[in-house]
Amino acid sequence: MKLRKLTGTLTALVTPFQGAAVAYDDLRKLVAYQIKGGINGLVPVGTTGESPTLSHEEHMDVVRATIEFAAGRVPVIAGTGSNSTHEAVELTRQAHAAGADGMLVVAPYYNKPSQEGLFRHFSAIAEATDRNIVLYSIPGRCGIEIGIGTVERLRARYPHVRHIKEAGGNVERVDQLKQAMGADITVLSGDDSLTLPFMAVGAEGVISVASNLLVREVGRMVKAALANDYAAAGRHHRRLYPISKALFIEPNPVPIKAALARKGIIAEESVRAPLCTMSPASRTLVTQTLVALGY
Repeated sequence: MKLRKLTGTLTALVTPFQGAAVAYDDLRKLVAYQIKGGINGLVPVGTTGESPTLSHEEHMDVVRATIEFAAGRVPVIAGTGSNSTHEAVELTRQAHAAGADGMLVVAPYYNKPSQEGLFRHFSAIAEATDRNIVLYSIPGRCGIEIGIGTVERLRARYPHVRHIKEAGGNVERVDQLKQAMGADITVLSGDDSLTLPFMAVGAEGVISVASNLLVREVGRMVKAALANDYAAAGRHHRRLYPISKALFIEPNPVPIKAALARKGIIAEESVRAPLCTMSPASRTLVTQTLVALGY
């Protein structure tokens, strides 16, 4: 299939719950809200989608439902990462069969493989599909970083490995990736508060948590940066910066689910254990920050 470059604002979707079950009606509403707001792509069942506490059946059902609800209007990039290569390959095959436009594949967590192990892990996944693979480097959660040399090796061997979500909080790392591979690698920010600094050195968008709610606002900032209008992008960034920080005052996706429920976009802010609802102090901060934004 012809590969589509992924740029702009893509939302790392929450997985809504009703009691103990996935709330598919709320997921449909959330997808509709995203598309109405002009989102460039949807990323279900990543960290924000609580993939660690979804069963394999739920995981794939959420992917299939998101694809159905999006109805081809925007690309759907399914989270298919795991710290088990076998499991990541199987999830990738199933997501491919379901019609996902690409896969978001996180570095294996807890195992802490060598860079050679990472190369073999991602190679096995890349060989299971011909659709876009978005590497996901988030050393704070995984304990390891996908090395620049490993990204170069993968990019050289697999033409569909040409995107990386960078969530290590390091602007210099974006510059290093672009210095090494230039236009051959598309970098997407994985930190809402760092999207503009990342784009200033070559990133071409964001996989955003904040855009679950603030679709248009995040989109405006990213579009301005892509148009090299950094004066406008800076104004949007400064307006969004307080909420970009507040939404991570407690573990993601606890605050963004509370914000979505507060606006009635999803019915419940429920998260699955070991996550739990926000403390009163955190809730007050998030609410005050949203009110200041007009939400």
